Amino acid sequence: MKKYLTPKLPLLKDVAFALVTAICFSAFIYLADFDLTCKLCDSLFALVALASLLYAPKRVVLFSGFFIGLLWFYWIGYSFKYYGMSAHVEPFVALGFALVYTLFFGTMALTQKVYIRAFILFGLSFVIPVGFNWMKPELLFINSYFGTSKIDFVIILAALTLPSFLKGKWKLLPLPILGFALSLSHPIPKEPALKIDLIATHIGQFEKWNPDNLEAMINIHLSYIDNAIEQGYDVVVLPESAFPMYLNQSPILIQYLSEKSKQISIVAGALMDENNKHFNVTYHFENGHYSIAKKVVLVPFGEYIPLPKPLQKWVSDTFFYGASDFSVAAEPTDFIVKGVKFRNAICYEATTDELYKDHPQYIIATSNNGWFLPSIEPTLQTLLLKYYSQKYGTVIFHAANGAGTGIVK
Repeated sequence: MKKYLTPKLPLLKDVAFALVTAICFSAFIYLADFDLTCKLCDSLFALVALASLLYAPKRVVLFSGFFIGLLWFYWIGYSFKYYGMSAHVEPFVALGFALVYTLFFGTMALTQKVYIRAFILFGLSFVIPVGFNWMKPELLFINSYFGTSKIDFVIILAALTLPSFLKGKWKLLPLPILGFALSLSHPIPKEPALKIDLIATHIGQFEKWNPDNLEAMINIHLSYIDNAIEQGYDVVVLPESAFPMYLNQSPILIQYLSEKSKQISIVAGALMDENNKHFNVTYHFENGHYSIAKKVVLVPFGEYIPLPKPLQKWVSDTFFYGASDFSVAAEPTDFIVKGVKFRNAICYEATTDELYKDHPQYIIATSNNGWFLPSIEPTLQTLLLKYYSQKYGTVIFHAANGAGTGIVK
């Protein structure tokens, strides 16, 4: 019996080691999700996680990638049921992403040399698997004592790598290098002199997109506008797809919102059909007029299929009934709201560099996080918004359905 059990023990140890590594790598998300953010805890967990990936046996690194993929992205399959798919699909989607990140971090398992792993890990911070850019290793430090810039990440990796070249008590000598990556504070951008009402809604997806509920959905959001007017707000921001319809095909509602905009500036998400192309858009109504901002960066597998073109249409038609077939604008759109310039961002694109390339001072971001609840998705999104806010010095005004509404800076 012993000869059959013995070979399994090292594997179990490796799996346990990998699970602890993945938990440390993901702890900052879950602590933030429970509003238990602790800078010291986040700093230590992040350093332990990176050190583990640099020094652990190859098999541990592979298992770590698998568990990290699960802990970060188990929720992605939640939205599939709203496309008519069985809930049984969800675990397979989660497993698929776990395997993607097994390969992602598995590139580090090609070697046992710590300094080469450090180079690979830094390189991975630029890699976007399956077109989805939410895996950022430097994000581990967003609520820590350390910075999240690429330079900070290089310093941290160097401090963790150099001990591999030393022996005995000298191994701790390079750790003070971490001090060069400390970021105890960052400049806080000034908010505009506007009273902005960021609307947080909690509407389930089946309820929201049921055609029988369209009138109710419209009335709910019109009531938010009326309430904002009564409370003296300058601007009211409704979430992504607040009006779950092709708003450009409803001239009566557009006229009504235009009239309301003489009392308050209105920013609201909706859909748009133009020349047989579908767009996810934001409307801005002000002083009886309106303008439209089309989305620039689509959500992988939600609004487009990140696969070779011959497969895109087949997957979209077969699994998403054509719903993941949106078009995009060539450039981001800026709204002038009460004399202040705001960059428009819709959900996922608010967490992409494309929207920040000219360092906009202010962004109005709208999201519909109801697709992924209950999960850590809104928390991870908020952490990413904080990352981009600090990186570009931008104040982000975020209105979301489900969770995540607030000012990020």
